[in-house]
Amino acid sequence: MCYIVSMIRITDQLSIPKDELKFTASRSRGPGGQHVNKASTRVTLGFDVINSPSLTSEQKQLVLDGLATRISKKGILRVISQKTRSQAANKEVALERFIELLQQALKQESKRRPTKISLAARQKRVDEKKHRAKLKRGRSWKVTPDD
Repeated sequence: MCYIVSMIRITDQLSIPKDELKFTASRSRGPGGQHVNKASTRVTLGFDVINSPSLTSEQKQLVLDGLATRISKKGILRVISQKTRSQAANKEVALERFIELLQQALKQESKRRPTKISLAARQKRVDEKKHRAKLKRGRSWKVTPDD
């Protein structure tokens, strides 16, 4: 559960000021009885990726590439939450999801280091192929004298 803070910590090297996030509320779908038609409990979190002073150009590119389906043409990342009937709870859920998305987008995968197949593994593969071939040859009607 997040408490009121001025900075949102994404990674050890990155924190985003809360004033860069824009929260809007709207009417939510789903159950709620009479309450559903009166209260705006759905929360949309907006974050301007392109104009954010907190992100470096490399980080912006990683976020734009990694979250391309969630970012508008204007560069606004939107996270929507309508899981609960409470606007405050939905705001917390949207904020947590925002942090998770940025962490995933900024995580750099390590490059694959090519490995060499060992001599024993190559020999085992050849031996298995020879054994399989011998079994198949044994199923035929013609039996060769060298088997």
